[in-house]
This record gives sequence, structure tokens and C-alpha cells, in this order.
Amino acid sequence: MTTKPILIHTHFHKRRTGVTRSIENVFSFFESKYESYIYGYGVSGKKISRKKLSRLVFSRQYFVMHCHRNNEIFRALFLRILGANFKLVATRHAESNPSGLTNFLLKRADEVVALTIGMQKKLKYPSKVVGHGVNNDLFRPKKGIRRVEVKQKYMLTCAGRVRKSKGQKVMLEVFAPILKDHSDWALVIVGKVDKPEFLVELKNIVATYEVEAQVYFIKETPEIISFYQASHSVIVPSFSEGFSLVCAEAMACGCNVIATRNVGVHSEIIQERKNGYLFDIDNKKALQNLLKDLCEGTLPHLGAAAQINIQEHWSAQIEADRLMAIYAN
Repeated sequence: MTTKPILIHTHFHKRRTGVTRSIENVFSFFESKYESYIYGYGVSGKKISRKKLSRLVFSRQYFVMHCHRNNEIFRALFLRILGANFKLVATRHAESNPSGLTNFLLKRADEVVALTIGMQKKLKYPSKVVGHGVNNDLFRPKKGIRRVEVKQKYMLTCAGRVRKSKGQKVMLEVFAPILKDHSDWALVIVGKVDKPEFLVELKNIVATYEVEAQVYFIKETPEIISFYQASHSVIVPSFSEGFSLVCAEAMACGCNVIATRNVGVHSEIIQERKNGYLFDIDNKKALQNLLKDLCEGTLPHLGAAAQINIQEHWSAQIEADRLMAIYAN
């Protein structure tokens, strides 16, 4: 029998998402205090087999199980029916109001974690706020990085799923005419496309303003860190976010970040005009002014302050320590 308490994180999802990366960011920090495992698939980390988990269940050995999705909480509750002895921690990752089913499941957890204060306010039962942390060993500035596919001197990068809720269309409508007047700037959109027809809409905007040579569409890539390191600035124009790791990771790389106000963690992580810039979703004029000033060189670059903020307040180590405090109570 192990001398360390057992911790199991669940991940039953085929696609890599922000949830996947958030688990991977903190998992190694648990190993000093816990015998740590992943139950499921699609995420890196030491796996626990169904057979070994069954032995834990039927031996009534105590463990902590941390779930991240409804299907995972269902599995955990089924283990309880079988007699498992564990503490169930569940994280709410979505910014939207929880469904009736989600509320039903979360109320059966021993501890509920919300990623942001705004998310916590939408829960009608006790919860604790623990935001995602950034792996500062990976996400950090690196001088001299260039992306060979980008020919312009300056890059503005927009990373994440390519879908309407991420705001790329609004961003392009505002930025394309500005780009046309600033040939030394490029816009790089990196991410997996949800619907091909939406990508066509974006490319039509690019064609309308004749800036095809300045706008790059890059498929989802494991090399995203180098895009941040090569970028002058990063824009996060989302209408909706669970947390927004893109914002935090770009700041950790020393990028000048422009993000939507009161979306995900943006307004908690960014102190306006001190370590980044915020704009209201429905205020295109404000976004236009920011991007115009950016290209004209009159918008102060706040990347150094952004990096310090992430190192001191939003690291993966800090997140892991806060989660372990919850596991131990």
C-alpha cells in the first residue's frame, strides 16, 4: 500500500482542449505529495488502469478524484454506488449558466471549483475559485524568434478555435482596413476550424480589403509557443471563454495582449493599460483605436509587465498548490 495519498484526475475526451492542457500544466506538481494518476485518455500523464481502479474501489482505500466534465462525474458517482471511498472534486470549466443536469451533478461533488469569479457567481451552491496556471518553463519570452512563413516585420496573433464565439470575424472587419495601410504588419490566425463555411467568411473579408498577403491562417499546431514568442502582440477577441489560457500564456511569453473585457479571466488577469489592454465586445470603435495605435507605434508595449504578472500570480505551481489545499481539507 502506498505511503502517499492517491489522486486521480479524469479525462474522457478525444480532442485536445484547454481542459486537456490545464490538467497537463499542473499534473507534475502533484507528484511530490500524491501518488497521481490519469483515469481516461487523450491527455499526457501516468494512467491508472480500470483494473487497478477497481481494486481501489473494492478495497475501500481512500483517494481523491478530480473530474472536469459531466461524463466524468457520472463515472465517479457510479464508483460510489459500487462502494468507493473517495473525495470528489469537480471543476466547472464553462462560462455559461449551468444546465439542470450539470447542477444536479455538481451538487453531488464534495468540492466544486470555478475558474473565475464570474463563473462562481453563476453557481447556486458553495464553490472555490482556482484559475488555471501557466507552465512558465515552457511559456516564456525568447528573443530572436521568427516564423519563416510570416514575411512582415510585426505579427499580431489570434490563437484558439476558429469559430464565431471567438470573435475572429469582428476582429477582421476592424483590422483588415488598418492592415491595408500598414504593410509591415501581419495578422496570424492559429487554430482548428470548427466549420469550413466560417473560414470562407473570414477569407472573404480578407479578399475584400485586398490584404491576402498580410493575413495567415495556420492550422492548430503544437508549436504555438513559438508563435507567441515571435509576436509583437496577441489579440483575444472572444465573446465567450471558460477561462482563456491563450490570454495567460501569451502574457507569459511577454506579448502585448488586447482582450475583450469581462470575458473569461480577461478582466481579472489584465490590469488595463498596466499589463495589457481591454475593450468591450460591442465597441468596435475602441478596438479600432487600439489596433490603429498598435500599428502606428503609439500604443505602449506592456509585455514585460504582463510576464511578471503571470509569473507572480498565475503560474501552474500556484494553481497546483491551491488545488492540493482543497484535496487535503
